[in-house]
Amino acid sequence: MEIKKVAIAGTMESSDAQVTVEPKLGQLDITIESSVMNQYGRQIKATVEETLEKLQVTEGIVTVVDKGALECTIKARVACAIFRSCNQSESNIPWEVL
Repeated sequence: MEIKKVAIAGTMESSDAQVTVEPKLGQLDITIESSVMNQYGRQIKATVEETLEKLQVTEGIVTVVDKGALECTIKARVACAIFRSCNQSESNIPWEVL
């Protein structure tokens, strides 16, 4: 999938994560801020990278601001932001890849 426009998913509430995606040609930049970065930073990054790989996202800027979200929440927020950036409707979302 290609990130076509800026999109956001999630909130800044406790136990959630806010994911912002932006188009950028040529490379994939991932930035993660987390209140639990020292304990879970590697796992959060791996979850984001795995989700992007499953969605075949290879270019863009992905920013994650984590407030203690569970892994399933991070996956859902990343996927939702990507789908929003591509103008995917509910009938076109490839849920099976997640």
